[in-house]
Amino acid sequence: MTDPDAADSFDDALDALADVQRRKLLVALLDHNPQDDAPVVDDGAPDEAFERLVEMNHVHLPKLAEYGFVEWNREAHEVTKGPNFEEIQPLLELLEDHEDELPSGWL
Repeated sequence: MTDPDAADSFDDALDALADVQRRKLLVALLDHNPQDDAPVVDDGAPDEAFERLVEMNHVHLPKLAEYGFVEWNREAHEVTKGPNFEEIQPLLELLEDHEDELPSGWL
């Protein structure tokens, strides 16, 4: 007999990984060391950067927070690992370990 909660958890993880912005954020959290903080450089055009910022705040961060993969402090503009981060961590490590084998733009 299969565990329906485990299946839902896997579906949530795959949904969280379905967008490149969410994948990049989650992989960054996987490797995050506060002592290594460096400014993020966006090489996109200003309009594209603004659109990505709006999308991150209105779509991606709420979704990841709902799944419990991240904790999002809107006031402080901080994102940290959430209580369910360990559920998605093996998939993130798999993606990161095989990044050079993945098509360009997947991570």
